[in-house]
Amino acid sequence: METVAIKTLRTGHVGVNVTDVDRSLPFYERVFGLEVQAEGKEDGRRWAFLGRDGRLVVALWQQSDAAFQTRAAGLHHLSFQVETIEEVKAAERVLRELGAEFAHDGVVPHGEGVSSGGIFFTDPDGIRLEIYAPAGADTAPAPSGSAPTCGFF
Repeated sequence: METVAIKTLRTGHVGVNVTDVDRSLPFYERVFGLEVQAEGKEDGRRWAFLGRDGRLVVALWQQSDAAFQTRAAGLHHLSFQVETIEEVKAAERVLRELGAEFAHDGVVPHGEGVSSGGIFFTDPDGIRLEIYAPAGADTAPAPSGSAPTCGFF
């Protein structure tokens, strides 16, 4: 069986269906420090491209008429890595100001005995999101024991 000979592979941008771009846009800008790179305001075709440092990170598409459904096949969650646990905690403070819903109370590790971890929360449409750091989260117990925390929230 032949496979594609891809030498380098990384995620490009993530497209997210939302119910209201005007509601989601300030959330993603404030929580992730993203800036609007382009935006469509035509009725029935609302969208926004958000990025930083000239790189597209998230595309918001106003194409949904209901909140995110965790029991439907498709996206499980979006995860964003930052450099330090202090950045995770700063994001947590902003999210608390915004009234975001959290799956766990504060920063938690990805599993028992693991140093990486972060915060698990939802956006205004209930889309599950994660901000984590590769180290520094091992001061709290893992909420899912030996199972991956990011898999069960």
